Amino acid sequence: MALRHRQTCITDNVAATCRAVTSQGRFLHAPFPISQVHLAVIAMTGLSSQPLSLEKQKQLAVNITHVLSLYGSIVDSYIIEFFTDNLWGKLPCSWQAVLTDLPSPQLAALLLEKGKPEEVCYSMVWPLSLLAFKATAHTLAFSRTPCGRGGTSVDGRPEEFKENRCQSSKLNPLFRKHVKPKKQHEIWQLGKVVKELSEVSRCDHVVDIGSGQGHLSRFLAFGLGLSVTAIEGDRRLVDMATKFDQELVWALEKEQARRAEDPQESSLQGPSHVVGWLDPQAPWRECLLPTPRGTDTAHSSVAERSLPLEAKATSDSPGPRKSIPSGTDVAQAGKAGENRIGGWGCGAAARQGYEGSPQPFRSRGHGCMANGHHLLHPPSRPTAVNPLGPLAEGRVLLTGLHACGDLSVALLRHFTRSPHVVAMTSVACCYMKLTTREEPTPPGLATPPPSTTGCEYGYPLSTWVAGLPGHALSYKAREVACHAMEDYVLRLRSNSPILRTHCYRAMLEALIRAADPAKRRLGVQTINKAHQLPFEEYARLGLQRVGLDPLTPLDQARVEAMLAQQQNVVVFFSLALLLAPLVETLILLDRMIYLQEQGFQCKLIPLFSPKFSPRNLVLVAAKAGLDSALARLAGED
Repeated sequence: MALRHRQTCITDNVAATCRAVTSQGRFLHAPFPISQVHLAVIAMTGLSSQPLSLEKQKQLAVNITHVLSLYGSIVDSYIIEFFTDNLWGKLPCSWQAVLTDLPSPQLAALLLEKGKPEEVCYSMVWPLSLLAFKATAHTLAFSRTPCGRGGTSVDGRPEEFKENRCQSSKLNPLFRKHVKPKKQHEIWQLGKVVKELSEVSRCDHVVDIGSGQGHLSRFLAFGLGLSVTAIEGDRRLVDMATKFDQELVWALEKEQARRAEDPQESSLQGPSHVVGWLDPQAPWRECLLPTPRGTDTAHSSVAERSLPLEAKATSDSPGPRKSIPSGTDVAQAGKAGENRIGGWGCGAAARQGYEGSPQPFRSRGHGCMANGHHLLHPPSRPTAVNPLGPLAEGRVLLTGLHACGDLSVALLRHFTRSPHVVAMTSVACCYMKLTTREEPTPPGLATPPPSTTGCEYGYPLSTWVAGLPGHALSYKAREVACHAMEDYVLRLRSNSPILRTHCYRAMLEALIRAADPAKRRLGVQTINKAHQLPFEEYARLGLQRVGLDPLTPLDQARVEAMLAQQQNVVVFFSLALLLAPLVETLILLDRMIYLQEQGFQCKLIPLFSPKFSPRNLVLVAAKAGLDSALARLAGED
């Protein structure tokens, strides 16, 4: 009890010192390890109030760049180089003293989790610099906790999976087919936001960027009654999306036949699928590039056509269309008894959730068929129209669910440039694939068709962040930002044996470099259930995968010495992971500031359950008069 009281007093003294220094306007600089006063000053000038004004956003970006530049030796480190680069020795001795062999459950509670000081029990007094480091990292990062959007169960899954771990109780069975639980949760939550934003911004059409297999587009079109174009660069995914659309239509046909009814019919239209690349650097008139030459189009259900430069469009398939009896909900085509109150009965729920909106399954007037005919394949010569270009009609809403790397940046740029686009929602991922001036071609980046315009990078976007000293983010820092801290905390709490793989891979790196110093940071094909293997077996398999002799004799004393540091490897990785939300916050701050520099409103919403969907922050933007709507989107269920 005395130790806990002493630690709490120390933590309180950090905050008190911070307030005193802040009031005097001092800002101290210190080499690593950073002084507790400096860190406390930064922490107290972070997310003290919500929402943040533009000026506070800019100041937050200043603070984060300063912290990240001071701790580059942690956030830029590769954990596989723990032994080869002596990463543990780079930590302050005072930190090593309290963190050495710290058990995983305590590591989660004391470092990664954001708890009240009086609720944390320390086995020894931590140095002020480490306490301030922890407080700063937690304080400066955007909150990832959804507001008013349902709770989570003990295992971190949203309540909608309480009855069945694999099936969302909110999503109709038709939209769960082929969709993993995580994606079910995401398309339900994001679909609601897109639906309401499209109504308040009076959008006529939704364009889904990086649509993949079309799960979100399918839900928006069939489930919520929106007119949708889905853009995807991978033809195979477009083919799968078209196939899944057809399966949904066939399910509706089967239901119609079972009912044996023939009332007045109304149209239901699926998404239009487009094969093409969205060029982040092109002007809005030329935003779409065709897929690379040599791609087989003969067997594609969505065939591209050669287009003039001014159209710069891809094929535009109208998507499957199916007429269903007036007043019939899609939910009735699902399993009997699953269309219960509170779940998505699709049409019924859309009407219940959005009062005053038109019924989503009645004719929308745009591209619908009133004669009951349905189309399972695109016409032989589809009309190719750039959905954002000069031939586009109406008001467009852009959306992207986990658009990878620069694709999310392309979405933002075309929102600012195209006069047809009036609103957008963006959920980003794969920050390590962002292009930067320092790394214009990051590892693993898919090569799009060449752009005919000048060079623009994915980070930074805003003039403000680009002018900050230390704003550059290394590939490793951006890669760390993609890790799921909440999931890692669960592993630490349970002392999962999977944590052993950190140490195994770092040991293997040491063996590889000892055998061939030229081989560094090689991609090692995944070794199945590596944590269950003795290290000798793991080393044999790993050496073989990188082209080295798997029978290379091991120095047993050295192996045992490295294995003894297994927990320290986990500790160091946790320190880097603590900074991950700061990197993500800086990247998203850059995008928010960029949009406001262009004169547009925006808001960042923690939408998904972070334990279930780690990249859960949704950037919502609109071009005019939507202050109240954006605020409502941020907080409502």
